[in-house]
Amino acid sequence: MESMKNIRHIICIASGKGGVGKSTTAVNLAVALQQQGYRTGLLDADIYGPSQPTMLGVKAGTRPRIREGKMMEPVVAHGIESNSMGYLVDGSTAMVWRAPMIVGAFNQMLKQTLWSELDYLIVDMPPGTGDIQLSLSQSVRISGAVIVTTPQDVALLDARKGIEMFRKVKVPLLGVVENMGVHICSNCGHSEAIFGEGGGEQLSRDYGVDVIGSLPLDLSIREHSDGGTPLLVAKPDSAAARAYFALAERLVQQVDAVAAATDAGPEIGISDD
Repeated sequence: MESMKNIRHIICIASGKGGVGKSTTAVNLAVALQQQGYRTGLLDADIYGPSQPTMLGVKAGTRPRIREGKMMEPVVAHGIESNSMGYLVDGSTAMVWRAPMIVGAFNQMLKQTLWSELDYLIVDMPPGTGDIQLSLSQSVRISGAVIVTTPQDVALLDARKGIEMFRKVKVPLLGVVENMGVHICSNCGHSEAIFGEGGGEQLSRDYGVDVIGSLPLDLSIREHSDGGTPLLVAKPDSAAARAYFALAERLVQQVDAVAAATDAGPEIGISDD
């Protein structure tokens, strides 16, 4: 589709399991990129549990405008173009669909959305290693994937599966984001690694994947996400917001490095034969 040609980089934000803050990371990363001057879109690929309309503060009942009978105009919030199953169905509707229907709906949202010229399209993937992940990797060129995890052992086990999956489908791994790493008490300033520590570094050692972000366990992140005003909009000068800005900067560096390696010409060997 023509609109896909307008997208410079497609970035998957993925996790091996739910509950690790993948969607919160995706929306705040998108806002950070937009605030750093990049034209940014956000696709909510979690068909069963879309959360981005709530996190972006889009009014309930908002629907994309339809062009030419099938093309959807993205919904714009906080300067970000977005699309989500949450815009297309009522919030209380249970999506009791089999895999082919889910994949079909995802491909429609991806390819039949009238994305403008974007530097980055952030795709908030559903948790796990299933049909949508495979469909995306097979249907469009992906610049790279980011794995979000927490330091818990069970989350790290599933993060390993996510890393292995993207390697199998030849999607570049841009790095690991360790979420909910350290909690700092708002009263006394004491810091504590509630979910453990060192998990991201262990993944880095085991798989040669960089840890490109370490995000705190901070109540305000959850409050502003639930309230529809992402932290980087509500409190751009906070320590947690600075961590997201740093993640966005590192992501751009990683994407540029992968692109440079891909665009490099063949290496010519010279011998005396």
